[in-house]
Amino acid sequence: MASRKRTVSKKRLEEPKNSVGYLLRFAFRYYSRALEQRTLPFGVSGGQWRFLRILWTEDGLTQIELSRRVGMREPTTVAAVNGLERAGLVRRRKSSSDRRKIHIHLTSRGKRLKFKLLPFVAEVNALGLKGLSAQEVRNLRHALLRIMTNLKVKERGRASRGERDDAED
Repeated sequence: MASRKRTVSKKRLEEPKNSVGYLLRFAFRYYSRALEQRTLPFGVSGGQWRFLRILWTEDGLTQIELSRRVGMREPTTVAAVNGLERAGLVRRRKSSSDRRKIHIHLTSRGKRLKFKLLPFVAEVNALGLKGLSAQEVRNLRHALLRIMTNLKVKERGRASRGERDDAED
């Protein structure tokens, strides 16, 4: 028996809550707001959080590498790093091997914040996943990873052809 691709009718997608992209965007916003409510008292915005989270695992990345890891454009990274630097959480250092490269390093204060802020991730995740079984959470993670892989492959293909898709769903 041949497998059939699942397709969603355009009419059905007219209702935003039938769109997975729409639901993911709002779920992301709710997660981000819940986390930011917990990090702002420590002087860390949601936008800055993303950069700290990466630097806690890979301190000393270049600005370009940091942009890629976070999935943001370089001007956004520059603005976030400026704010983190003003807050005394990171400092920039020129590369000793290539003076054009700027590495971002956590300060001791930035490193200490990890132990205060990371527990909020568990708290927000528990809140967001409340009522889901362990199997539902595994299925959700699996589905999200598959979606990310599917779209990443599509994105690379479009980029290699010089196409852009700025539309949000």
